[in-house]
Amino acid sequence: MIKDLHSYWAFLVLLILIIAVANAIMGFTTNRKFTAKDLRISLFALIFTHLQLLIGIILYFTSGKGWEVFSSTKIGDMGPARLMALEHPIIGILAIVFITIGWSKHKKQETAKRAFGKIALFYGIGLVLILSRLPWKIWLGL
Repeated sequence: MIKDLHSYWAFLVLLILIIAVANAIMGFTTNRKFTAKDLRISLFALIFTHLQLLIGIILYFTSGKGWEVFSSTKIGDMGPARLMALEHPIIGILAIVFITIGWSKHKKQETAKRAFGKIALFYGIGLVLILSRLPWKIWLGL
């Protein structure tokens, strides 16, 4: 059940992150004012990614593809399990760190353009990192 929740919640996370990055890029390029709607979009992206991290941590320590694989196998011998046991969680945490930095930095900006820029940059980096370590073969059924 937790694995399904983590997988389905990931679709929502990706959707809201794409919306947040696109919104920030549009706000940056059009020089519009940073409104409450923009704040909410960015905040929901932050909240959704943090909830995904929490679900992922629970899954990591309760499933056989996480901590058990990592603790019972040498890193060089992990093969395909390395993505799920090592790369996916570490890059996911790093992505969420970038998203959190973007949220924190945007609040300190004096202009809307700079606030949009921080959201676009840091949320964009987080989105690219997440996309780079998704288990595409599992998602696409290959």
